[in-house]
Amino acid sequence: MGENHKSGASSSKVLTIMKQAMAVNKKPFPWLKAFCAGVAAALPITIGLLFDNIEYGLLAGMGSFTYLYVFNIPYAQRAKKIFFVILGMCLVSVLGTLAAPYPLAIAILMGIIGATAIFIFGALRITGPSAIFFVLVFAMTTGMPIQPELAPLRAGLVFLSGALSWIIAMFGWFYNPHGPETGVVQRVYLELAAFLDSVGAKNFSEARHRVMSVLKEAEETLAAGYIPWRTTDLFNRLYVLNNHANKIFLFVLDNFSKGHSNISPELGQTVREIAHSLGHKDKSKRVSKKILQPVEMDEKVVHLFTLIYDADAIMNEPTSKINQTIQIFKPSLKTLFMGAFDKQSIVFITSIRFGVITIIAAIIAFQFGFIRSYWVPLSCVAVLSGSTIVATYHRAIQRGFGTILGILIASFILATHPNGYLIALFILMLTFITELFIVKNYGLAALFFTPNALLMAESTSQESFSFAYFASARIIDVAIGIFIGLIGGGFVGRRSASCRLPHLTTKTIRSQAQFLFILFSDQGEGFIASTSRELKKMRTNIINLITLYNTAAGEIPVNQKALDHYWSVIFAIEHLGFLLEKCSKSEGRPFLSDEALSQMLLAFETMANASDRQCALSLKSVPDIKGFSSITSEIIHLQRSLC
Repeated sequence: MGENHKSGASSSKVLTIMKQAMAVNKKPFPWLKAFCAGVAAALPITIGLLFDNIEYGLLAGMGSFTYLYVFNIPYAQRAKKIFFVILGMCLVSVLGTLAAPYPLAIAILMGIIGATAIFIFGALRITGPSAIFFVLVFAMTTGMPIQPELAPLRAGLVFLSGALSWIIAMFGWFYNPHGPETGVVQRVYLELAAFLDSVGAKNFSEARHRVMSVLKEAEETLAAGYIPWRTTDLFNRLYVLNNHANKIFLFVLDNFSKGHSNISPELGQTVREIAHSLGHKDKSKRVSKKILQPVEMDEKVVHLFTLIYDADAIMNEPTSKINQTIQIFKPSLKTLFMGAFDKQSIVFITSIRFGVITIIAAIIAFQFGFIRSYWVPLSCVAVLSGSTIVATYHRAIQRGFGTILGILIASFILATHPNGYLIALFILMLTFITELFIVKNYGLAALFFTPNALLMAESTSQESFSFAYFASARIIDVAIGIFIGLIGGGFVGRRSASCRLPHLTTKTIRSQAQFLFILFSDQGEGFIASTSRELKKMRTNIINLITLYNTAAGEIPVNQKALDHYWSVIFAIEHLGFLLEKCSKSEGRPFLSDEALSQMLLAFETMANASDRQCALSLKSVPDIKGFSSITSEIIHLQRSLC
């Protein structure tokens, strides 16, 4: 009976994972990005044809994978990101050309390239396909005719194609240079409006978390888009508007979060109107004139209306009045990399595991002498790109179905022996469709990306395969790669994230105690809390803790009881960190007495000790901080979460 129950439960889990893997989300199709990606992929091949050298065109086409790293980030950040992706593509093409005669070197370099890309993208929290296209370009160059002397030529062609992708990616800057920044500040005010509507309602906590998340995202986006030697009027307004949104949010937290009844709906309506008017060129219509204030209001609501109308004024004031000094605080690359380069960092652990498993997959492929053996580790890399064990299983299912069908499509296309402009047309169409569907489901994207990559890799090959042989060979390669990826991802360190949660939670709480101490004690003249090493340490620990929790949530088997407990703890830690960071930018911070600081530190150390030892917590009194009652409330909430 027990065995039947376990078998039924296992079958249910498998079906659930299958359904999740095959689910198609409701995100809108990125038509413009997909079209630009198709153009970026097909244009180098077309140029090669115009110069009567399709081989060079296909070689250059590898650089077009650069465009797949384009996302809706500020153009200042996009320019740097895409440029370094181009350099990375050039480097791996050189390494692939030089390593081609040495199978063991190929295997080791493939693992190193993958691990390095995973680490860099994880440490810098860069959105994108991470390691897969760097490994793909490296693998494709190892499969070309062995001619080490062509390394500079191949790298040069990849660079030219990548530069073309860079130009296409930056084209939007000419007509909307601050589009990404405007969009995120607009979302700040939309979420702030929903937050005001939620005061006194059951969804207050959830709305508060959403506002906090988008405020952090906006701050990071504006920091990424900031160019010290070139600030525009629009950027200044967006910066001031975001700061003002923080002020409104903190005022509501301090004055309306404790048992306050529903506040005037006109507040949310006014903020929503401000959000909708962002990005419009016509600033002549004042939002404050559209929505009337309620007749009866208490003092706090009146002050809140004043703050909201001030936000409207920021949008309409002359440039001279909003020309305040911009202070952008962002951690250095050294801080980010050192934070991720830690034995407890899941980014570091994941990158090492990724590299080792990729090397093993490549060695196995070479040992068995598969034709185009690099498709084995490539499939393994695609599977391992899932951020959690569950995501790894999803990738395996998606990769399996999508790639097998994609190989059949590729086989039919190659069987027709396409040449010339027909190859360019196929690559444009396949890239376009891939980018359309990648936001919907990875499996659907793999259905079209696979024939695209195969078409580029095999079009210049002098070898001739029959349809049946080619299709079966690629399917076997992919199946072996998926299997190795599943074994590696599923059994190597599968509980490594959840086991580290208590330690990193303890470390984070202690870093918050250290930061709180310097915030509310006299550190001497000239001390700037918002640039202190204590803030950097706390911020790094919180980021690592959230990443670790998300990874633990995708483990199999999952400890749901522990996850539920840590969800509330991390929720409180994240909110407390947000409040402390905002407090560091305030000039009116009070200095606590030695007795009050001692009580605070005792409360934090008690929480840290309870987390580390996973034992019962005795609640300690938390002194009130004048003007920052929300911080006191959050510390009390954190204590209760740890009980």
